[in-house]
Amino acid sequence: MQPGLKLSLTTALLLLLAAAPLQADRFKDVQVEETKLADNLYMLSGAGGNMATLIAADKLLLVDAQYAEMADKIKAKLKQLSGQRSLTTLINTHVHGDHVGGNSALAADVDIIAHSKVLSRLSQDTEFPRSGLPKTTFNEQLTLHLNNQTVRLDAMPAGHTDGDIVVWFEQANVVHFGDLLFEGRFPFIDTGRGGSVKGYIDNTRSLIGMLNDQTKVIPGHGQLTDKAGVQRSLDMMLATLAIVQGYKAAGMTEQQAVGQGLGEQWQSWHWNFITEERWIKTLYHADIN
Repeated sequence: MQPGLKLSLTTALLLLLAAAPLQADRFKDVQVEETKLADNLYMLSGAGGNMATLIAADKLLLVDAQYAEMADKIKAKLKQLSGQRSLTTLINTHVHGDHVGGNSALAADVDIIAHSKVLSRLSQDTEFPRSGLPKTTFNEQLTLHLNNQTVRLDAMPAGHTDGDIVVWFEQANVVHFGDLLFEGRFPFIDTGRGGSVKGYIDNTRSLIGMLNDQTKVIPGHGQLTDKAGVQRSLDMMLATLAIVQGYKAAGMTEQQAVGQGLGEQWQSWHWNFITEERWIKTLYHADIN
């Protein structure tokens, strides 16, 4: 082995070893926080997508699982809120890792419920733990009865992905939108997993019609909101889509559209994952027919 090559390999190994603790500790300072929505019903936030938990007598239900590294903190919070009950049901709103990554660590021995497309996609992922695969799947609607609580799961047409569901806590007038809502942010529309701009907008419009002014809406990301908050998101999507359609109609290339931007009105919706540039590119290639 040449001396220079040996030095390079040694340096690379040292860098990998130094990075490993950082990767292991990436959620070291993250805490799971609860927001009470009704008796025995809470929104939970931490790292990744927002969760919800319902405590019903001897049953404990959780919506979404965040990352595997957060499992111990999530378990501790569930025990604190539920009086040491064990998790009995886990619902996944869609396939993304910040919502299903903790499946195996949290719920390997309990019922995991998801859209059938989620099972299909996770089954094709050879790195996803088999014990975290959904055990109960559906394609339209599924209703759970937990003592006196009704939890309704509605499968949605392809929008964020092709396996989205929303979860209604009927008696409490609370709904978990999953990533069909990024509160106050440009949304991520995963066209590689069957999502579409048109489907996302259509779903948002449809769901607004199912809300009332008192409904509490848990977004996949962002702060707890309500019907007016969902309407703001829809208004943003329609307005920014019209802007980008206008650029295309004027003959602008994608890069020219990015350079033109969306204007000051929508700057606050820009965030580190879906920047203004990425949102413009998503809209530029949207099939809205």
